[in-house]
Amino acid sequence: MDINIIRDAKGASQQTANQDNLPYAGVRASHQMARTDLERMRRYKDRIVDVGNEYNVDPALIAGIISRESRAGNALNNGWGDYGKAWGLMQVDVTPNGGRHTPRGSFDSKAHLQQGTEILVGFIGLIGKKFGSWNQAQRLKGGIAAYNMGDGNVHSYENVDANTTGKDYSNDVVARAQFYSANLF
Repeated sequence: MDINIIRDAKGASQQTANQDNLPYAGVRASHQMARTDLERMRRYKDRIVDVGNEYNVDPALIAGIISRESRAGNALNNGWGDYGKAWGLMQVDVTPNGGRHTPRGSFDSKAHLQQGTEILVGFIGLIGKKFGSWNQAQRLKGGIAAYNMGDGNVHSYENVDANTTGKDYSNDVVARAQFYSANLF
């Protein structure tokens, strides 16, 4: 699953870019936020590569999710984020009305990255079944959006992020991942 097969990523919305006080949005904003997280991301590079190879997922995609979800750990409080509703670098949802996952490993462990990647791969598969006519790039982007909001909230490719946080989740994650593909992996 090479992240570079997706060629239509629009990047971060202004709402997301505002988190870093950026006066611009789009791919440029996503790249800047990924650049801000780059040194922290380097700490996890070997584990990310191992998990990516294990699950046949581009390590840059895992890094893009980590950057978006936890700012490479910088936004976590003792491993927790989202007001205690999500665990670890990839922010695995533990809420009863959400993912209902039991956290695996420490917040930055290989076990945690495996769990988050398993969830992602599962969503990519569900999107592929739901939208059988979508090509590989569309299924990948749809699965990334579903990682944020569930596959039941993905209704079309044209509006894949309509129900995601910031209404830009997959577009932002893909742009961050493409930055990491060029600058870390």
